Parts: sequence; C-alpha cells; structure tokens
Amino acid sequence: MGETVRLRAVGEVPAYRPGLVTALDIGSSKVACLIGRAEHGSLRILGAALRESQGIRAGTVVSLDLVEESIRDCVAAAENHADARIQNVLISVNCGNPTSVTSRAAMALDGALVTDAHLRALLADGRSKCVLDGHEIVQSAPTAYVVDEARGVRDPSGMFCQRIGVAMHAVAVKPSPYQNLKLAVERCHLNVVAALFAPYASGLATLTEDEKQLGAILIDMGAGVTSIAVFLEGHLVHADVVPMGGLQVTTDLARMLSAPLSAAERSKTLFGAALGDMEANADVVAIHQMGEDGEDAAVRVPRSMLTRIIQARLEEILGEVQARLRASGFDVAAGRRAVLTGGACQLAGLRELAARVLNKQVRIGRPQALAGLPAASLGPDYATAVGLVLAGATMAPEILNPDPIETQSEMGRGWLSRLTGGLIR
Repeated sequence: MGETVRLRAVGEVPAYRPGLVTALDIGSSKVACLIGRAEHGSLRILGAALRESQGIRAGTVVSLDLVEESIRDCVAAAENHADARIQNVLISVNCGNPTSVTSRAAMALDGALVTDAHLRALLADGRSKCVLDGHEIVQSAPTAYVVDEARGVRDPSGMFCQRIGVAMHAVAVKPSPYQNLKLAVERCHLNVVAALFAPYASGLATLTEDEKQLGAILIDMGAGVTSIAVFLEGHLVHADVVPMGGLQVTTDLARMLSAPLSAAERSKTLFGAALGDMEANADVVAIHQMGEDGEDAAVRVPRSMLTRIIQARLEEILGEVQARLRASGFDVAAGRRAVLTGGACQLAGLRELAARVLNKQVRIGRPQALAGLPAASLGPDYATAVGLVLAGATMAPEILNPDPIETQSEMGRGWLSRLTGGLIR
C-alpha cells in the first residue's frame, strides 16, 4: 500500500512531492486548468487558463465532443503559459449524485507495537467496507484512529495497544456519469490519476486550519449544482449536492424578462444582487429581448425587479442546502461557520442572504495565494482548481486513490511517478 496515511497535525507545514502537478476543474460554465511545479519546500504555479465550458449540464456530460473541445482548448492554453506538456491530471467531481459513505474497521494486536504494516492492513479493511450499491468510490480517507479506549488518536504508529480501530469516510458517485467525465478527459490524451469531490478540494484551498478543526460547512455554488462539504476535526465528514446553481438564476431572468440567456447573464453579473432595497431603488436596466434587433428592442426594467427574481431562486437553493444539512444532523454538529465558494457566490448581497437563510456566520472563501498564481485566479471560482493542485502536491497516495487493490510498488514508486507526470527532479 505504500506510505501509510497519517493525519497531519494542525498548523504543520506540508511537505511537497517534487514534480509537476496539473489540476483540471470541469464545471457546467467553465473549465479551469492549473499547472504547478512542486519542490520540497515550495509550490509554484507555472500556467493557468480558464475557458467556457460546453457539453456539461449540472456537472454531468451531455456532449462528449463539446466537453472534449473545451478541455483541449483550456489545457493547451495552460501548457503554452507554462511552456510544458502534461499528461497526468487531477480532476474535480460533482456529477453522479455524490454521497457520503462511512465505515469502521478494527484489529486485535494483543499488546504489540503498531507498525506501518498493521496500519496498511487496517486501512485496506476500512476501504473495502466503504461500499454503496450502484456507486463507485472516488475518494476515501481515515477520519480518526482508536487505540484501545483512547479515541481521536492522530498517529498510532509506534504505540502499544491491545486493539486498534479506524473510522473512514468516502465519497461515492454513480459510475456512469463519472466514467463519462473521465472519458472526456482521456479523449484529450490525458490520464486521470486522481479525482476529488469538488467542494472538498475547495475546502483545502479556502478553509483555515481552525475552521476545519472546529467545524465548517463549505458551500460550493457553481453554475449547474450547489455542493456541500462538511469539515469537522480536520476532515471531510459529509458530502451532498443540490442540483441547482447559478444557471437556474440566469434562466429565471431570461424567462421572466423574455431576454436571451447571454443578456440575462450579463444583467445578472453587472446589475444583479442577491439582496437589496427592492422598493426604494429607482435605477433601471436596459435588457434586450429575444428575437429582436436594434436599440429600440431593449426593455427598461427597474433593478429591483432583477433583485426580486434573483433572490427568490437563491433563497430556494440555500433553503434546500439547509434542509439537507438538518436531515444529515450536521447543521448543528458542524457549528455556525459557513464558507461560500464558486463563481455563483460572487453576487452582491449573497453573503448576507446566506447568513439569514442558514442562520450562520458566513464568509466568501477565496483560495490561498500561491507563487505564480495570477491575481485574476484568486477569486472563489478558482478555489477548486487551487485545491486540486495542493492535494496533488501534498496528499498521500492512499487518499487520492481509494482502490485497495493497488500493490506496494504501484502505490509507492509508480503512483507518485504517475501523479507528478514522471518528471520528478
């Protein structure tokens, strides 16, 4: 199984694996690609690109040809920027109705010293129990070890114990949408070496260590879906997806105002707000109408009308997020901190609206600044891509690849070589 998974202590500086790491965030509205070079003490972004996404709806592939074209265009731009050619990528996953799966495993040691071999066997047993009918596991990780009666042990290696146990959390998706997403990437002559639940990757890039330890709910608001990742005691403990996002807001505007989708998106971005003074605002906005040409074809509507349409849909989305958190029990367990990421979270007033609907303290999550990362890539819409780069450069292979059948040579030498594109310096 290679290197045994150990839970990193709060505030510990990560050790980067040397080599190239490429992140590919494929969303319903955009494709983002980041190419980074990791060294033992640093991680630098060499190339970044953002392109419009086509052929993806609600995170699911609906046209392989269009998705392939979007990915090729984005990756080529990032490669030209980085002056490098890539083969292996980490991708984000929001398709296939992501669902949390938990398991526990234990073994008796009869007072023996815990070794890496014991931990590898224990983790393999825990992963084998992370099973959900009709689903495929895309990521798994230990959340806590138990040594005899002591719970919450971070690293049991080298300890004497009678019995050792581990709690595991995994994210499972329906296989067909996931395989179609991988196929679109592979048709671009790229090798998918790891896949992570998108808001989990966003959390790696945006959450502080205290937020992950004390409890935080990360809400990734994309164009097609709104994803939920709950962090507690330093780990992902719950995953869920609401099949609505920013595109539904744009569609509502287009239908209510008889406007083309492009005009509705422009009006939402430039003049829209999630919360505002609906009655006192006298500003008006000119919106072109479907099928009509010329300046006289535009209809002037008050900005307060845009706000009312936008707010109604966002309240529905956030209300569904709250309902799912309550049903899972993590609405209270994860504390009162919520962090918003994703391109759809950038509307004015959304933070205040989310705080009102969720009854939590809300902030907008922006990715940490990495060396070489352009200023334009520091917004919430790049959080997932930055998180993927960090994961590829720091995480143990067992977390990135949940397949328990991997051999030691594959997980040790070969997996690292594949992850870093074989360009280890």
